[in-house]
Amino acid sequence: MILVSVILTGFSCFAQSQAGTMTKKEVSKWYKSSEWLGGCQLKPHKSTNQQAFAKEYFGNKVFWDKTFAWLKANDLNTLAPGRYVIDEGNVTATVSEAPAPEMEKVKWETHNNFNDLQYIIKGKANMGVSPLSEAKVTEPYNSKTDATFYETEGKYYVGESGTFYIFTPADVHRPGIKIDGSDIVKKVVIKIRAVK
Repeated sequence: MILVSVILTGFSCFAQSQAGTMTKKEVSKWYKSSEWLGGCQLKPHKSTNQQAFAKEYFGNKVFWDKTFAWLKANDLNTLAPGRYVIDEGNVTATVSEAPAPEMEKVKWETHNNFNDLQYIIKGKANMGVSPLSEAKVTEPYNSKTDATFYETEGKYYVGESGTFYIFTPADVHRPGIKIDGSDIVKKVVIKIRAVK
């Protein structure tokens, strides 16, 4: 067991250094190849922080591969709301179907221990994204909720079927905000263990 742990830790460090030594051009080429999707037909949103995602992907490749395999294997339109364990303690999906909250009820946030992959299955919702460098902390990190809250301007995009969002610990996000005319939103939020 200890040997396995040492091997996995060594691989994780190697993978992180691999992503760390890739140029922006190399990351862009890898990202655009879409090989990392493992055949999943959903598309990443243009707001994805490719450098941060590459670091997370290569650092915990097995968790991301399981995530995309789960998305590919399940009919999200018919999947019942609830919690789905993909890899105990490392990858969990939560499907919800409910009214989207008003903007004032959703805070800008980041997470230290998990990446978020968020996908609107049915309906539409605004998804806010902001660079960490442009955000001011309003509530410090809370280990119980794995969240830090911020004040920032950010950009908003319409989240809808076909395109998913990736928010790494380097991405401040304000997801799933109500859009007029789209009252009930079905979405999945997948928490993927972050690189340490």
